Amino acid sequence: MASNRHLGRILALQSLYEDDFRRDCGDQSSNLTEILNRNIKRYAKSVDDVDFVKTLARKVSKNQTDLDKIIQPIAPDWPIDQIARMDRLVLRMSAYELLDNGDVPPKVVINEAVELSKAFGGENSSKFINGVLGTLLRKKDEGKLDLPPSLVFDKKEDKK
Repeated sequence: MASNRHLGRILALQSLYEDDFRRDCGDQSSNLTEILNRNIKRYAKSVDDVDFVKTLARKVSKNQTDLDKIIQPIAPDWPIDQIARMDRLVLRMSAYELLDNGDVPPKVVINEAVELSKAFGGENSSKFINGVLGTLLRKKDEGKLDLPPSLVFDKKEDKK
């Protein structure tokens, strides 16, 4: 199942990208659940952990504002709205996974983010993503992150 999570992250990222793009264009009919279901259906034979994909995308979408508040001070020269859409979404998704304290080791989260940014981002995206997430992890480990209540996860409650 763990090796299948790479595809799961791609599906979550693509779904978040479509929803973000459509909303940015003023499409109020965009529905992340519908987008996720369509994308998951397309890859149904290859995706084992559908709950992982849905939970990741929904939690990132729900906590977007608070995730941005965590990311912004780490990349102060890049206002969130000026970071390329794909990079911004990879950062949000990976920041969520790093803060979640789930079953994925932090090095794996960062490696996955770098790989996603290489595949879908710009020329320098992977270096930027790696730097921001490395700093986020260091600050988290040092206890220097002021997390909003929505990003303080209870393992039992958040896995629902």
